[in-house]
Amino acid sequence: MNRKLIAICAFTLTLVFAVWQFAHFNTEAKSCFSFADNAETKVVYLTFDDGPTDRVTPKILDVLDEEDVKATFFIIGRNAERRKYLINREFRSGHTVAVHSYTHRYDEIYRDKQSLLKDIADCNAVIRSVTGKNSNIYRFPGGSFNATPELVDCVVQSGFRYVDWNAGLCDAEIPNATAEMLYRAAVATSEGINHVVMLAHDSTDKINTPAALKMVIKYFKDKGFAFDVFR
Repeated sequence: MNRKLIAICAFTLTLVFAVWQFAHFNTEAKSCFSFADNAETKVVYLTFDDGPTDRVTPKILDVLDEEDVKATFFIIGRNAERRKYLINREFRSGHTVAVHSYTHRYDEIYRDKQSLLKDIADCNAVIRSVTGKNSNIYRFPGGSFNATPELVDCVVQSGFRYVDWNAGLCDAEIPNATAEMLYRAAVATSEGINHVVMLAHDSTDKINTPAALKMVIKYFKDKGFAFDVFR
């Protein structure tokens, strides 16, 4: 078996597993956002985790500008402290800047309620320093299924709305993925879903995500989807 065939087989297996993961997650995940139960309404929410980074975030913002599409950025506060110019660009371009984490260290964040709320507050302090206001939109690191019900309730009772995802580019799951592979993953994981919450990342190693994003946006536009952000 030659190397090209091995790579194709490996990608196919990875993609099949990723699609199964997203399908399983979509049936089990909770969310504080509800969508209109209208089969005719097709909406996609592009979401980006773990930024901002100097290497990838500007390229994603360039694509979004070119395509006149808005997105939701779930930021890591300690990354943003050194790159406030990117948060400012996101905000001024009409994108939503939302809380993901300050440290992204699961063992610290999920230790107890106080640790979780402190991590959120620290991230929000960075957002507020740029935008002038806190965000009440949150994404649990790793998704809400990583948190206990008590921690999820704590976040909700503190006035936050959290959002998971039901489709993705799999840019964190597929090693050394090309833009084409990421595009195919986005198409496969969103198949049959009218209200798509698409997970992608703008962390520094996701170098092919911007090119894939351009193809993903074209795909959804051609399918008649509208684009929206979480507010």
